[in-house]
Amino acid sequence: MQRFMGKGIVEGAAAGSVFFREKEAQAVARAAADPAEELERYQLAKDAALAELGRLCEKARTEAGEENAAIFEAQKLILEDGGYNASVSAIITEEKLCAEYAVKASGEKYAAKLAATGDELLKERAADVKDISERVIRILCGGAEGLKAGEKRILAAEEPAPSDLFLFERGCLLALVTKELSAEAHVAILARTMGIPVIAGICPERGWNGRQAIVDGSSGSFILDPDEEMLGELRRRKAGEEERRKALRELKGKASQSRSGKKVRICANIGNVPDLDSLIENDAEGVGLFRSEFLCMEQGGLPSEEEQFEAYRTVAERMGGRPVVIRSFDLGADKQVGSGETEKEENPALGLRGIRRSLAQPEAFRTQLRAVLRAALYGDVLLMFPMIISEEEFLQCKKHVAEAKEELKQKGVPYREELKLGVMIETPAAALISERLAKEADFFSIGSNDLTQYTLALDRQDTRLAGLWDAHHPALLELIRLTVENAHKAGIPVGICGELAGDTTLTQAFLDQGVDVLSVPPNRILPLREAVRNCE
Repeated sequence: MQRFMGKGIVEGAAAGSVFFREKEAQAVARAAADPAEELERYQLAKDAALAELGRLCEKARTEAGEENAAIFEAQKLILEDGGYNASVSAIITEEKLCAEYAVKASGEKYAAKLAATGDELLKERAADVKDISERVIRILCGGAEGLKAGEKRILAAEEPAPSDLFLFERGCLLALVTKELSAEAHVAILARTMGIPVIAGICPERGWNGRQAIVDGSSGSFILDPDEEMLGELRRRKAGEEERRKALRELKGKASQSRSGKKVRICANIGNVPDLDSLIENDAEGVGLFRSEFLCMEQGGLPSEEEQFEAYRTVAERMGGRPVVIRSFDLGADKQVGSGETEKEENPALGLRGIRRSLAQPEAFRTQLRAVLRAALYGDVLLMFPMIISEEEFLQCKKHVAEAKEELKQKGVPYREELKLGVMIETPAAALISERLAKEADFFSIGSNDLTQYTLALDRQDTRLAGLWDAHHPALLELIRLTVENAHKAGIPVGICGELAGDTTLTQAFLDQGVDVLSVPPNRILPLREAVRNCE
C-alpha cells in the first residue's frame, strides 16, 4: 500500500482500478514529399476532429449540461479559425513539412501567444488550442477516438483535457488524479458538475495502470493498493452518502426557511434550455441567472432576435410563473464568439466585456432587449446587466430598453411594458455606490465570483495565487453587507449568485442579513435548502 497526499479539488470518494492516460506522442518534423497530399491529409483529419468534437459536445450536453458543452463548441471555433489554418497550410506548402508537425507548430505558436497575455482565463483558451492540436495529430497518426471503457476506472493524467472526461461510458469515470489543476479550470468545473472526485498535486505514473486505488477528493488522499479494511470503510462511507442523497430528495417541495422563520428563495444558474431538466429535477424556485451568452458560444456568433426569443420564451413557459432572471450578454475576456471581432487587449478581464461590450454594439444589444421584452409576456422574466460600474452605465441600459420598446411598438409586436431591470454587483465600484444604484434598479444580484476577483485583485484561475484566494476576506464580506443593506434601504430585493451563494458556512450570515435569493448550480439546490432549514 502507498499513500499520496495532494489537494482536493472536487469532493467525493471512489475506489477502482487506475487508467493511466499517456500523453500523445510528439509530432516530429518530417519533409513533405507532396505538399498537396499533406494538405489533403490535414483537411481529412480536421474534418474528423470536428466530427469528434460534435459528438463530445452532445455527450457533454447530456452528461454535464449546456454550459459545459460550450467548451467543445469553443474548441470547434478554434479548429475552424482562419489564422490557425493559414499557419498550418503555410508550414506545409512553404516549409514543405508534414501535416503532423505543421499542426504541432501552429498549436504551440497560438497557445504561447494566449498564455503570454498573463490572463489566466486566456490560458484556458491556450489549453483548448493544445487539446485540439493533439486531437488532430492523433487522427493523422491513425489513433482511435478514445477509450470508451465499460469498466469503471480512475483516470490518472498529468495534463488532463476536458475531452478526457468523456473517454469513458457514462458513469464509468470514478475519479481523476492529476499533477496540477485549478479549481476553476474547465476540467475541474466539468468534474464538479458530473460529480467526479478530483485530486491535484500528485504526479501520475505509468506503473499505476491497472492497479487498485482509492481517491478521496475531500482530504486530497490517494491510496494505491488499498487493503480490504480500507475498501470496506469506503463502501460504508458511500452507503452513508446514498442515504444522505435520499434524505435530500425528501426536501423537494419543502420551504427554504430557517428554524426561526427566515426565508430565502433558492434558484438555479443555467446556460441554456436543456439545463432546465436538472433545474426542475432539483426543485429550483426559479432561474436566478440565465447566462445568455452561452447561446452565442453555442452558435459561434450572435443569435437572431427570433432564436433568442424562442429560447427565453421556452424557459419562461417551463418555469410556470417562477421568476427567470436573464443576464444580458456577458461576452469578452475568455468568452469570445469568434476570431478577430475585437482588438487585442492587454488585460481582457478588465477590457471590453459585459455591459461595456453591449453598449459598444447598440444594434446587437437592442436585438437582445427586444427578444427579452417579447419573451417576458410568457412568464415572470427579469433582466439584469453585468459589470456595471456607474449610474451612467445603468441609465444608458434603461435608455436602450426604452428604445427597444419603441421599435417593437412601431412594428406592432407585442411585448411586456413593465420589465424589471437589475444591476449585477460584481465590481467594488458598484458595491460602493450601491445606495445610488438602488434608487434606479428594481433588484440587485451579487456576482460573487467576479466581486471576489476584483476586490482582491487576484485571478481566480491562477494556481500560483491559490494560497491568497480568500472568499471570506473581510473586505469582500463588507462589500456584500453594504450592498444588501443599501438594497433593502431602497426597498428592492437582492440575491447572490456564484460560489458564495452555495457556501453553507455563510448561509446563516446571509439569512441574518436578509438576502432574498441564493442562486446555485442545480445539483447544489437541495443541499443548500437543507443548510437553510438547519439555520436559526
